[in-house]
Amino acid sequence: MSSVTQILRPRLALFDLDHTLIPMDSDHGWGEFSIAIGWSDRAEFGQRNDEFFAHYQAGTLNVHDYVRFATEAVVQRGADAANAAHQRFMQEVIGPAIKPQAIALVQNHLDAGDTVVITSATNEFVTRPIAQAFGVQELIATDLERDATGWYTGAVKGIPNMREGKVARMDAWLAQRGLSWDEVESTFYSDSMNDVPLLERVNHPVATNPEPRLRALAQERGWRVLDLFTENT
Repeated sequence: MSSVTQILRPRLALFDLDHTLIPMDSDHGWGEFSIAIGWSDRAEFGQRNDEFFAHYQAGTLNVHDYVRFATEAVVQRGADAANAAHQRFMQEVIGPAIKPQAIALVQNHLDAGDTVVITSATNEFVTRPIAQAFGVQELIATDLERDATGWYTGAVKGIPNMREGKVARMDAWLAQRGLSWDEVESTFYSDSMNDVPLLERVNHPVATNPEPRLRALAQERGWRVLDLFTENT
């Protein structure tokens, strides 16, 4: 009976985005792109962008400060200009970074009937079109507050989708669908130590293109390790 029950359980395939499905950090990349198109000063913005990225890698990022900094130009330019710039970003930066093996991995889960969710610490403005490029409709990202006009304010809305926040946001996502963790068969792919709380929560953690600390932890715990690509292939 237990094996039959397990077969019938809904299957979730959860994916981190940056350095997991794409060999880059999309938030950092958007910052570099905003410099290239003249929206931000290279010396000042570039230095601060690099500093925030280092804090993220170290697990010490203040996400509220970072999101306010990272979305400042988007907030100021407005919806039309920001969305047009993001289309260029997709064509010039993200498109070339999407590798066939990553598309195939996601598609395999879709073809198997799994519910695929991309869960990213990066904000929704940057990540929504990237998720759509992978054919994924379910995105859990760091949500952005909107003003009375419907445009972003630069503040985070709700729980930032990082570290323990990813578990809380998935808890809420499941509850909205009348599900609990015990009622689903879950797999999560991630490269980052920041995602250990969610890796520990799922049935099948997959350390994907893992940073050295996560690779060591995965080997210690017997988690699957997937080298989907190197940074350049």
